[in-house]
Formats: sequence, C-alpha cells, structure tokens
Amino acid sequence: MGTWRAACLLTVTIGWLWGCAVPTVPSRVIYENPTDFVRLEPDPYAFQEITQTLHSHPADIDPEEMAGLLKGFSVQEHRNAVQRFFVGESPLEPVFRDEEVAWLAPRLSQALAIADPQERVAFYISYPQTSKKREVTSGGLYVQNGRLHFILGNYRIVYGIPAYGMVYDRRYPMAPTAAKGFNLFFNPAAAVEWRPSTWWEFISGRKKDEIVIDLQKLPPEKVARHEVDIHQPLVAR
Repeated sequence: MGTWRAACLLTVTIGWLWGCAVPTVPSRVIYENPTDFVRLEPDPYAFQEITQTLHSHPADIDPEEMAGLLKGFSVQEHRNAVQRFFVGESPLEPVFRDEEVAWLAPRLSQALAIADPQERVAFYISYPQTSKKREVTSGGLYVQNGRLHFILGNYRIVYGIPAYGMVYDRRYPMAPTAAKGFNLFFNPAAAVEWRPSTWWEFISGRKKDEIVIDLQKLPPEKVARHEVDIHQPLVAR
C-alpha cells in the first residue's frame, strides 16, 4: 500500500508540476509563424459581471490610422541621476521599425475588429540571434471608452531560451522577460491621458510601459503624416 501511495503521489506531483510549467494560454490567433504573431487573448482584468472593466470591443481603427498610432510610440533608455550628469538623457527611439509597422497595422486592426469585450490584442515580433537567443519586442493593446491602452512588455530585448525549453516570451507577450530599462512615450503628448498609477502598477513596473491615448485628441493629420505601405510583408528571417 505504501508503494502504491508513493507511486500515486509521484504521478500527481509530476502532473501538477507539468501543468504549472506549461500553462495553457487560451487565445484566438489572427496570424502566427515561428517568429511572430498577433492574437486575441482573455484579459485577466476584464470581468463580465463588472461592466466598467469590459472593453469597447469590437473596435474600429483602420490599418492606416493604426500605422499612424504605432509610429507615434517611442522609448527612452532609463538612466539614473549619475548617468544623466555625465552623459545626459538618452535619446528617444521609435518602438517599431517601418517594416514592423507595415506588418502589424493591418493585423492589429483586424484583431480589434473582431475582439470581444473581455479580450485584448497581443503582439510578438522576434529576430533569431542564435539557436537559443532572439531579440523580442512584444506587448498588447485594447480600446476602452474611446481610449487606446497600449502596453509594451518587451522592447528589443535579447531573450535566451532556458535549457528546460520554456518560452515565456511567447506565452506571455505582455509580461517582461527581464527588468525594464526604458520609459514609454507617445507623440503627440497632448493625446496621452494622465492617470494616477496604482500600487500594483508601481510594483510591477507597469507605470512605465502602459500609455493611454484619447483617440478624440489625435490631430486629423496624424495618419497622413505617418503613411506607410501596410501591405509590405515583414522581412523574412
């Protein structure tokens, strides 16, 4: 009996550890290949029973407008006071390369057009560096009450796949794979909605990587100023 119980306990333990190590992430795939994807996934902070937590989906943002929005995001490497004293502030860099904007815009637009109120859009772009490392930019977005919430989980970070094979970067594109060393900005700044951060955002670092944009405050020429060929494919790699 003791041996039988030990065998059962071992089986249950292995099953539990496997379930924890390889969690299932329910999603609806818009596009996916070995290096990139756009998908819809449940938002853990949106509840059917609490109306104010639900998103304004489906949402209509056409590909050209989406391209203009993506072009407006930039990041700045975080430097402490000592670093700023000696070398000054770091320069702003666009979050997305032109070919990434062209690839993402129509797919994000399509995802928002079919999203449910409890879903958010996740995106993931990677560039293999070696067989075990890749450069990753990933995050997500959703629309709520005329405002676009944009989350940048990872920005061109080199992710090394652990020996045991877990791929957290692909499973959780909105979660950082390392400590964030950047601040996120959007141009025009007048469209960015200020909001007080919660204690959880402060602890988790979300304060630096989420921006809320009031779509009604975007200038009419915003899209025209950032026109790109949205039919351009992402460079094969």
